[in-house]
Amino acid sequence: MAFDDNFFDKVERKTKVDKDTILGLAQKLQNGNMKDENTLREVINTLCTMTGKSISKEREDKIISTIVKDKVPNNVDKLF
Repeated sequence: MAFDDNFFDKVERKTKVDKDTILGLAQKLQNGNMKDENTLREVINTLCTMTGKSISKEREDKIISTIVKDKVPNNVDKLF
């Protein structure tokens, strides 16, 4: 599915996240080793920056551990 600049303009207006940041994160997710701790930390840091939120070191470690150990639930309902 291809997205045009109009789509990214709408996203940027609503989220304040520019096209290059979105595409950079998408590329990192596609090409990165999602079992690599450094890659996961970069992705988490990028998401925190994009959303203006922060998480504790403990929470970050828990997220990374969950992903690396394949403990992420397949069913979204199990996340809540």
